[in-house]
This record gives sequence, C-alpha cells and structure tokens, in this order.
Amino acid sequence: MMRRLIAFLLSALPFWACAQTCPEDARSQADSLTTQIRQWDDSYHRLGQSPISDELYDQARQRLARWRECFPHTTTPADNPLATSRGTLPHPVAHTGLEKLLDEQAVGAWLATRQEVWVQPKVDGVAVTLVYRRGRLSQVVSRGDGVMGQDWSASARKIPGIVQQLPEPLDLVLQGELYWRLDDHVQSAHGGLNARSKVAGLMNRRQLSDTEASGIGLFVWAWPDGPASFTERLATLARWGFSDTQRYSQPIQHISQAAHWRTYWYNHPLPFASDGVVLHQAQHAPAERWQVSAPYWAVAWKYPVAKALALVRKVQFKIGRTGRITPMLELEPVRLDDRQISRVSAGSLKRWQALDIRPGDQVSISLAGQVIPRLDQVILRNEQRVEVDAPNPRHFHALSCWQLDPGCEEQLLARLTWLSGEQGLALPHIGRETWNVLIQAGLIAGFLDWLTLDAAELANIDGFGDRSRARVLDSLYSARQRPFAQWLKALGVPPAARNNLDGDWQTLVARDTQAWLAIDGIGPGRAAQLSAFFRDPQVQALADTLRVAGIDGF
Repeated sequence: MMRRLIAFLLSALPFWACAQTCPEDARSQADSLTTQIRQWDDSYHRLGQSPISDELYDQARQRLARWRECFPHTTTPADNPLATSRGTLPHPVAHTGLEKLLDEQAVGAWLATRQEVWVQPKVDGVAVTLVYRRGRLSQVVSRGDGVMGQDWSASARKIPGIVQQLPEPLDLVLQGELYWRLDDHVQSAHGGLNARSKVAGLMNRRQLSDTEASGIGLFVWAWPDGPASFTERLATLARWGFSDTQRYSQPIQHISQAAHWRTYWYNHPLPFASDGVVLHQAQHAPAERWQVSAPYWAVAWKYPVAKALALVRKVQFKIGRTGRITPMLELEPVRLDDRQISRVSAGSLKRWQALDIRPGDQVSISLAGQVIPRLDQVILRNEQRVEVDAPNPRHFHALSCWQLDPGCEEQLLARLTWLSGEQGLALPHIGRETWNVLIQAGLIAGFLDWLTLDAAELANIDGFGDRSRARVLDSLYSARQRPFAQWLKALGVPPAARNNLDGDWQTLVARDTQAWLAIDGIGPGRAAQLSAFFRDPQVQALADTLRVAGIDGF
C-alpha cells in the first residue's frame, strides 16, 4: 500500500519536477538496466552465481524504479526475478520474499505496529525447503521460483549440518538457508567472500564429497505450521538439533534494540556470511496462504553498503603540476557511509582508457580507508557511447605549461598552488582559489606575472575588499624575501636533489647529466631530469625574471 501511495504521489508531480532527476536518455538507460538485471537474476537464482554484490543489485533496482517514473504512462512487463529459476518439485509451502527497509526510520515505523518481534542475522546462503516424513528427512527442495524448485535431497543427505532424523516421528516442513561455514567471520571486515555462490555451486552438482558436505551448515528461519509462540518454536527447533536458530535470535521491542543487534552482528564473528538482519513478527499467516511475495510479518534491514552504484555524468581531466593527467568522474550524488559522493578519480589516464568510462555508464565505488572515494569497476555501460575529449599526454609533462597556453590552465594553476603552499614559498592567504581569481581576472598569464601586481590592478577585481587586497599584496611581496633553497622548491626542482643543490643558479645550470650523476644519491633517471630542468629555456627565462626582481641566488 505504501509503495502504491508513493508511486501515485510521484506520478502526480509536474513533469518538469520529475525530469530534474531523469537522465536525457532515461528510456534507453532503463531498457538497458532492465536487461542487465534480468541477466543478474538468471545467474543468481538459476545458476547460483553472484555476478554482482547484493548491495549493488539492490541499488540498481532502486535506480530502475526511479527511471521508470520518468515515463509513468508507459506499461512495463511484469518483473519476476525468479522467472528463470523454476524447478520441477513443488514446495509444500511457498517461499515468501522479504521487503528490504531502507533506513532506521522505516524500520522504526514497521516495529511500531508489531508485537513479539525477533531479530536474526540475514544469513547469506541459499534457501531451501526441508520435508520430514515420520521424523526422517524425506526431501530437500531448492527455492527455485518460490513455488517449484530442484530436488537437492541426495546431496542434503550427506550434509552433517542437516538433521537427518528427528527425535520424534513427525511430519514437518521447515524453510531455511544452507550456508558455507566460516571461522570467526566478521562481515564488516571480510564481506561475503562469495560464500553463497560456493554453496549453490556445490548443491547443483550431482555428487558432493564428504569434505564439501561438512562445510555446509543450515539456519532454519521458518516453521510455517509451528507453534504461535516464537520462544516455543526456537526451543523446539534447538531440541531437534537446529541450534543456530535459537543461538542467533533475539527478542526486540524498540528500534534501538534492532539497531544494536544489526551493528553487533555486522562487527562481531559469526560462523557464516550475512548481509543484514531479518525482523520476524511471531504472528504470521497460515501456511496455506503464503505466497511468493513480501509478507507482512517479516522484513529485512541490510547492513550499511560498502559499495555504491554511481551514474557517471561527466568525465573531466585534472592536470597536475608535473603534467600527470588524472581523469575525474563527476557522478550523480550517492550516499556511502553517511557521506555524499559526487566525484571520484579514475586513477590514471591509462586506467581510464582501459575501462573506457563514458557519461551514462554506471560504476561501483567504495571508500579506501573509509575516507577516500575509490573507483572499483564498471557495472553497466551506456549503450550510447558519448565522445570524451581527453588531453594528449604528450603535451603535458614536468616542463610544460609555464604560460597560459591553450589547455594549460589546469597545470599552471597547479604550479602556482604548489608555489604558494607549505612545500613551496609558504605564502599566507594565497591558495588555489586566489590564484584562480587572478587568472580569471586576466592578471596572470605566466608563472611569475604576479611579481609585478600592484594595488591598482587588484582594485579592479570584484569581490576583493580592501582588507583582502592588502593581505594578498603583503603575501606576494613577502615572496621576495624567501631564501634561494625555498625558491628552488617552489619552482619544482626534482625532489631527490634538494639536499645536493649547493651554489647559486649559475652553478647549478652549469652541471650536465654526468656532473649530476657523480653526486651521491643521484641515479641516471634523476640526473637526466635535473639536467633537463636547469637547461630548459622556459625555466631559464623564469630564472632571468627572478634575477631582475632581485631574488637571492639568481
């Protein structure tokens, strides 16, 4: 009901408001994503393979739902993730799905209308039905499409983790999760480790070795015809040998308790991989009314996402002081670990070229060291390959862009930022933004043009008050008093040589490659760089400018 209400409210918005969140090619993008999701569904449910993590899959489905809202009057075919996984054996009781609540507020709202609720880890395995006849395991059926599954009975009879004979001669139907046993597995540190795919692959084989069978455990999460009391259900299951269920079930009343166990199980050792928690209300519908859909009595609350699915809006290129080209992806903002991420580096030009990322592509990002956004991989390519004009790496190097030549603004700005920073002249009140203002005002077209700036020129810049102009001028004038060694750093002399820069500029210029190579600690590569730096015509012109300005050492 809530989903239908939200959909109605969104469709009632004026089209221009909805279009603000829709890509230009929303229909094409939605069609491509629909096709991809169907392929993922087939791999996951029929083949037991996980080509994409659950968290990225969930985000892909959420994005598809948003994009479909861009054309609300279009009829879309019925969406059934289990369509290709139908088996040949019927389940005595249908496997229900689980609605995944997005945040703590949604979980709190759900809890507020329930009584006798229990929380369990959401075990990352493969769902099965277990059928007992007169106390003996008779049949194990894979989930399939929730109504019909595959017969896994032969393999299941070899698994020690599955109770083969109950202590009582009962007819019984249980539903649960087969999982791969892991020692002291901490989900927040180790992730899923493809444990689900491993179990699915083993169970789909015709033969299962004793060693493989011993690595599989069972977590029972549903007893459709069980006692009304959840406590009684757990105690009885434990008495029969299904001990995991009782061990990892906790009664809760408030959202704070649910949040506690979610955090606890995410960060503490468990014998299986898990991807969230499941909240169960003790009261549920009679077994004969269960359907392959999300029930009212259970929901999932997934763990915090470690990866985000991001849509690439633009590809831009940052050119650093030394000419290194770094592709930067401008993203549709996404949330990751309570942070909003809108940009991520592609690393290097070579890596970007290998990944061939274009606007409209969807990529996976994570946080390196829980701080820095990191590009992981391309998840889905936009079928419309947008042309991207990348800089030519041959045009940018350690000795390029001392002037504001075409395409040089980024590198020149990086050079100036280095010059005024702590590693250079350490000029107070002068940073990248100040340099950019001066460049945009037309006052700087070369690396040292700022040496001759005066108050009258700064007075013409909008947004510069008297105090700001005075601070900037004082800072720029103070550069003339910096020592020669500091100026060398500001110019960007190759770093390994800074402890071997005895003498003035003319002494250093006179050294050729062999002379540099004769100095301890300088190898062939660095010697060539030093010789090229000091003999570069543009660098020598800068030195002449500094000599005329009276800078010490030049």
